[in-house]
Amino acid sequence: WQDSPKKPVERVRWRDAKQYCNERSLLEGLKPCYDEKTADWDCDYAANGYRLPTEAEWEYACRAGEDGPYDFGQPDKLRQYSWFADNAGEKTHVLGGKKPNRWGIFDLYGNVSEWCEDVYSPTYYKESPPGDPHGPPSPGKDVKRVMRGGSWKSSADMCRATFRQGQRTGDTDACFYTDYCGFRCVRRATFEELQELKRSAKR
Repeated sequence: WQDSPKKPVERVRWRDAKQYCNERSLLEGLKPCYDEKTADWDCDYAANGYRLPTEAEWEYACRAGEDGPYDFGQPDKLRQYSWFADNAGEKTHVLGGKKPNRWGIFDLYGNVSEWCEDVYSPTYYKESPPGDPHGPPSPGKDVKRVMRGGSWKSSADMCRATFRQGQRTGDTDACFYTDYCGFRCVRRATFEELQELKRSAKR
């Protein structure tokens, strides 16, 4: 991102991403989601501000209504939708340079991996409630958080909707050099935005 403002940021700590969400919320006159006075910056999911997506929300958006690991069908089309180790040239790229998924969302399969809100557990999806889970409770210090999506340095098998990994948050690191860690913000849609989405779907 240093050479272009249109590239995704990377080397971002989990808590720094949450702080950005709060600051952006305040800038736009929205209620921040994160309580910065709590140890884990607890999230108010009812607030209308920006936050990190839950793991379930991220996968739902990536799948775009499809059941398979790719919303575009076969893995041989991955180069059309993703910057990853085979085609990225060991660097990030300007956002939107590849095709979006069926819902118009870019760079979910590659470029940079993305922080999610959830604590990482390798078995959580097998144990979680079926409807919109928010992840397991935090066990305390040095916890890993979920990271989703492939990156510019990922192999092709990591660039799919179902791939998940845990990553140390980097909150206690003086320097955080994990150069594939990025994020994207989400927020609750307003009533007017939902109505517009419904109208668009009927066109």
